Amino acid sequence: IESAFSYPRTIVTNTPSGAVATPVTDSYTLRTATAVPRTGLLLAGLGGNNGTTVTGGIIANREGITWRTKDGVKAANYFGSIMMSSTVRVGTTAASGGEEDVYAPLRALVPTVHPNDLVIGGWDISGLDLGEAMRRAAVFDYDLQVQLEPHLREMKPMPAVFDPEFVAANQMQRADNIVAGTDKKVWLDTLRQNIRDFKAANALESLVVLWTANTERFAEITPGVNDTAANLMAAIEASHPEVSPSTIYAVASILEGCPYINGSPQNTFVPGCVELAIQHNVFIAGDDFKSGQTKYKSVMVDFLVQAGLKPTSIVSYNHLGNNDGKNLSAPAQFRSKEISKSNVVDDMVASNELLYEKSEHPDHVVVIKYVPNVGDSKRAMDEYTSSIFMGGTNTIVSHNVCEDSLLASPLILDLAILAELSTRISYKTPEMKSFEHFHPVLSLLSYLLKAPLVPDGAPVVNALFKQRSCIENFLRACVGLPPENDMRLETRHNPRVRDVVESDVAKVKSK
Repeated sequence: IESAFSYPRTIVTNTPSGAVATPVTDSYTLRTATAVPRTGLLLAGLGGNNGTTVTGGIIANREGITWRTKDGVKAANYFGSIMMSSTVRVGTTAASGGEEDVYAPLRALVPTVHPNDLVIGGWDISGLDLGEAMRRAAVFDYDLQVQLEPHLREMKPMPAVFDPEFVAANQMQRADNIVAGTDKKVWLDTLRQNIRDFKAANALESLVVLWTANTERFAEITPGVNDTAANLMAAIEASHPEVSPSTIYAVASILEGCPYINGSPQNTFVPGCVELAIQHNVFIAGDDFKSGQTKYKSVMVDFLVQAGLKPTSIVSYNHLGNNDGKNLSAPAQFRSKEISKSNVVDDMVASNELLYEKSEHPDHVVVIKYVPNVGDSKRAMDEYTSSIFMGGTNTIVSHNVCEDSLLASPLILDLAILAELSTRISYKTPEMKSFEHFHPVLSLLSYLLKAPLVPDGAPVVNALFKQRSCIENFLRACVGLPPENDMRLETRHNPRVRDVVESDVAKVKSK
């Protein structure tokens, strides 16, 4: 599919007399390869709650499984996936009662891989087969577990790279399936060979690698260690202690030409890793799945600020009982999560200088507690306090029960689908001699991630509906459709003008 797309935007120049806004239009030719390749998805953390849930969910959908619960019979679905379960307004059609909106599935705009066709594999520090791991996770209803177990027990994760310095000490008891030794160059070579073998064994044409394993502590950004691609590769050769397992997975994926997505909050993409991705022109995306409390927060704060209300305090408390919560009970790992959850309001606050001074920011506190009893059913409680008209105060309190892995798994699918699609899209401007892929830092996926990674110099957008609109309008552009702007000017014409026009048309016809 090749489309000519006119991209209107506005350049603002600050002058002594004020800001000058100049509308400009850039011309793009977008090219999308329509042949959907046989695609694999390798998960770091395959045996965890997310890994077993996404794998079991694909099998249940592919096999058409139904199961009994106390509330009746349930059927497999892909609810929670924007690519599989959301629609877009394509346009309008003339009808007898007026214009009617026409909607289509988002996935119908361009050819994409279907989740049922994904070939799943991966690594895990726990050697349990996926049937046992699914039972340990206790996410699915019992009857569904019974039906999935014969499919999952044949799947066993590959040994994982493991460095106890980057995760909580309480994870040691699970670590019985790890790559031997402490030589990080050996780890890298092992992962690269795993990727090659998986592609060959399954006759794959495309492969996405995604981290859904434990949250790591932040790695220190150290000149001479991880600040450039060359230094990072040398640090891996030297088994430097500040090279994290997740970064080694990322490097392996980049060197094998596979898009890599970081679904946890740690700083996997140290400067040297980003530089390596740019050098090899391989997509990377992160950080941290945006599935429950933070997704809700990115809606609430956007609503308040856009309504001209001033959030002054945001307090977020949550507790959960899965292994993610257990790992986050350690201070260093919690700090990684706290950072990714706390930055989500920054762009919305910065957008309104009528409400906030240059350095002003609402109080923002995030608390996470490990409570084993609640399992995967995370509880999230939020309080939003805002200044309103004439010195008043408004407080909104919410209680949200998030089925953690059931919300995160559809995001994993969307991330894999969109990452694969991005490898088939290229662009060309009038100044370019040939078509190229977009920037290797795949900020298009920001809707699905708490702390979006963006190219240097690009603004970070956290407002949820802006992020969703970006995906929709990008896919529309790929097929030559204009962006959706909701102006609806065609419905706002003055009826008096319409009557005059119709009268003039009638007079012409009568002559």
